[in-house]
Amino acid sequence: MTESPASHQAEDEPDALAFTPVPSTSARHDGWTPERQRAFIDALATLGIVSAAARSVGMSAKSAYGLRKRADPEGDFVQAWDIAVTRGREQALDLGIERALDGVAVPVFYRGHQVGERRKYNDRLLIAALRAVSPKYAAPRPSPAPPGPSPE
Repeated sequence: MTESPASHQAEDEPDALAFTPVPSTSARHDGWTPERQRAFIDALATLGIVSAAARSVGMSAKSAYGLRKRADPEGDFVQAWDIAVTRGREQALDLGIERALDGVAVPVFYRGHQVGERRKYNDRLLIAALRAVSPKYAAPRPSPAPPGPSPE
């Protein structure tokens, strides 16, 4: 069995999400421990949303942003955060495009038993994904009215 070049590349590259945890100013068990920081970055790489990732480790988005503020701006925690957000958003975009194009299986029931399934497609999801990928698909926005006296 042969391995793909991508698997070798992933093994040879250092993990972009590896970082040195931000030192804590207190020894609180319910604060941003090194383990909680690592779990947060992992969740952020999966979800791409700071508030959801913070909630998944029992913290608030406000405290997560506070942690980022305390971290060295040029340090590897901030870099891992930025990479994780990008990965999470790319993953969400990929999932959105997949669901828009392939649809979602919805079971069909008859007299209490599942007799099949149908595919449900979401055009709005596809439009949102296209807008995220390329701004040229965005709807034109009306230009604001020029400042000045009202036409009354």
